[in-house]
Amino acid sequence: MLYAIVMAGGSGTRFWPSSRAKLPKQLLPLAGAGTLVQDTVARLDGLIPPERTLVVTNTRLTEAVQRQLPELPETAIVGEPCKRDTAPCIGLAALLVLQQDPEATMAVMPSDHVIDSTASFQSALQQANSLVDQNPDRLVTFGIRPSSPSSSYGYIQQGGALPYTKNDAPVHRVAQFREKPPVDVAKEYLSAGNFLWNAGIFVWRAKTIIEALAEYQPDCLKHLQRIADNWDTPDKNAVFSEEFAAIKGVSIDYAVLEHASEVAVIEAPFTWDDLGSWSAVARQRGQDEHGNTVVGRHLGIDSKDLLVHTCDNHLIVTLGLENILLVHTDDATLVADRSHEEHIRKVVAELESKQWHEYL
Repeated sequence: MLYAIVMAGGSGTRFWPSSRAKLPKQLLPLAGAGTLVQDTVARLDGLIPPERTLVVTNTRLTEAVQRQLPELPETAIVGEPCKRDTAPCIGLAALLVLQQDPEATMAVMPSDHVIDSTASFQSALQQANSLVDQNPDRLVTFGIRPSSPSSSYGYIQQGGALPYTKNDAPVHRVAQFREKPPVDVAKEYLSAGNFLWNAGIFVWRAKTIIEALAEYQPDCLKHLQRIADNWDTPDKNAVFSEEFAAIKGVSIDYAVLEHASEVAVIEAPFTWDDLGSWSAVARQRGQDEHGNTVVGRHLGIDSKDLLVHTCDNHLIVTLGLENILLVHTDDATLVADRSHEEHIRKVVAELESKQWHEYL
């Protein structure tokens, strides 16, 4: 059967001051009425039921995630004691799923993507599930046809085509994974036509990814196995904290996918946006006739190309401003030139150095 693993442990520092340690971006309604994690789980409705859904987050966020996803049983929310990247996250989820179903197939996805349409997404997951059924050793990932030579994403180079039906999306063997490139190299990828953005969404058998971790990351798996073995014992929390902290953090791409031979990539039939910065909110929310993206109450006079994010009970007035990012919260306000939004992480780092933890 098909299980869903939703990775929801990110910090979202580039969305400060809205995104905070106790309420990071995946728990915010940045792209619509629902929060990003709510939209991610809702996207599975009708394909994967709540009892086969696992959300892996940070331990300090488990209660907040549970409140936002009341349809999931409490046991479906796993709180990692510390951050260790995607390979340990996915490996632990695989071990926990295998305790329920030795033949389980996992659909792994981040919680901070905007995807449309749900029907296309579910169809693509079903196609990936079929590819895994055909070859249980196969690891399936999804790629996005690039719309620009972006240096913000990793890339997947397509190899030889694999058979697919006329109702399915194109699928190829993976020739190579490439790290985030400089813009000039990204332009070469775009011109070549056989490179896709790496969407970070995967489908594979749980036991297959565990076998891959055993081959490529045996020390990591050793710690994860101890955690899983004690999952239903009184020692669970103590073992989880000790063993997970002992793991060296590593991404699933670097840990497994770059080494495996049976990797296929489906060219996604759905639209996709990795909500990585405030500019992505502008893409999702759209602009008015002056190029302004506004969430909340705003009066703009002679103002254009602004991104304003506030609340309905706090008025923001701008006069004669251009190309400004303005984010207001109850206890902090960010005003920045939009060309500097990638430097928001520096703000967070500076707040940490000053030990102004109440703003983090």
